[in-house]
Amino acid sequence: MLTQAVAELNPNTQAEIAFFGGSFTAIPRLQMEALLSAAFPFVDGKQITGIRCSTRPDAIDHDVLQTLQRYGVTAVELGAQSMVDRVLSLNHRGHTAQDVENACRLIRQYHMELGVQMMVGLAGADQEDDETTAKRLIALQPDTVRIYPTLVLQHTCLENWYREGRYIPPDLETTVERCAKLLQQFEQANVRVIKLGLHADAAVGVVAGPFHPALRELCESRLYYDKANQLLCDGDRQVTLRVHPTCVSKMVGQRRANLERWAAEGRRVTVQGDPAVAPGEIQKGEISCS
Repeated sequence: MLTQAVAELNPNTQAEIAFFGGSFTAIPRLQMEALLSAAFPFVDGKQITGIRCSTRPDAIDHDVLQTLQRYGVTAVELGAQSMVDRVLSLNHRGHTAQDVENACRLIRQYHMELGVQMMVGLAGADQEDDETTAKRLIALQPDTVRIYPTLVLQHTCLENWYREGRYIPPDLETTVERCAKLLQQFEQANVRVIKLGLHADAAVGVVAGPFHPALRELCESRLYYDKANQLLCDGDRQVTLRVHPTCVSKMVGQRRANLERWAAEGRRVTVQGDPAVAPGEIQKGEISCS
């Protein structure tokens, strides 16, 4: 399978081999090394630049990292999920915030790319807990982060809590609001958010929760809306907002959501693409108070 995948790569493409979907370093050692030994021969530093894996914070130690390094692993992502011990305990995560901090420091010692993953809306977690998690993760200086909404899946403890009324997942609007703030928080700290939300096929088995296949787009649109509001005055009724052409859809919002919000406030906002405007910036054009 790897032979075919590598053969089909565009000659100008760089890629990694990834072991995701579980705690890679927590599986039996012989199985882990067998998988790594199968992948390592394909790492040539040109098209296949390295191997990436995800794992639990409490499944990292010097012995594990030495093994990963020997087989060409260049990036490790930790499923931190929260940096609030009360939340971790309530959700039976099996590790502590200190475990995350210890694992991050060890990974740095082996000069590997460090990624962290967090979940928004875990049982017992409010917006303040999510923001605390982001701040503590940023302090660990990761290279990348993935932000996932908490979803209720079939045949899980969380489903039982949901059925019993012990857990009510945040709705989509609340999740977008929280995740937008987290996205901004990480970006301002120069931590790359390489994933926000879940793939469309992740909806299989979801019982409840704020699933949306374009969650990042919704969050980016919310940030544009909030930023534009800082430019608008109370008397603005007809306004043109100029953004980079690649950012028009984010400014307009999915299904024109941002324009509809302003319309409900009595504002008529027009969005124009202008290559002279830097990506991420917004300029206000002609204004009419009539």
